[in-house]
Amino acid sequence: MLARLQKLIRGFAPGGPARPRYVFDEADHRVAAAGLLVYAMNVDGVQSPVEKARAAALLQERFALDEDETRALLAAADERNRDALDFNDFTGVVKRAYSQEGRQRIIEMMWQIAFADGSLHEFEDNLVWRVAEALDVPAAARAAIRNRVAVQNDVLLPEAGE
Repeated sequence: MLARLQKLIRGFAPGGPARPRYVFDEADHRVAAAGLLVYAMNVDGVQSPVEKARAAALLQERFALDEDETRALLAAADERNRDALDFNDFTGVVKRAYSQEGRQRIIEMMWQIAFADGSLHEFEDNLVWRVAEALDVPAAARAAIRNRVAVQNDVLLPEAGE
């Protein structure tokens, strides 16, 4: 206890450790976008290392973050995800913060997570479609994004009606 208190006091002293550059609050649109990716990672009950790595890479690229900032964003999204009732806790923020093109990019990122492990679980498929509907991404755009990302990830999609 005393050691933690001393560390805290040293953090405020001149020449002490630098404070983190990024603190993500729950209203931040990046937390909402990352929250949707975390939700996608968890929906099938298995959060694989490849999904975590893909999410980190996507967020780092999308928001021009360094590795520490990306870890902080994922931690904030994971925490927010534990408190969320469902994905709608994130879609309202994303819908207000992003244009149609930006919302389509979020859906593309979710498909990247869904296909990261080389297969598509029915829960992942259903989740991404429902989030896309909540974000007002047109059905034709949803299908085109899904097909494009499946091809990029070498995932064979079931035929319609299967």
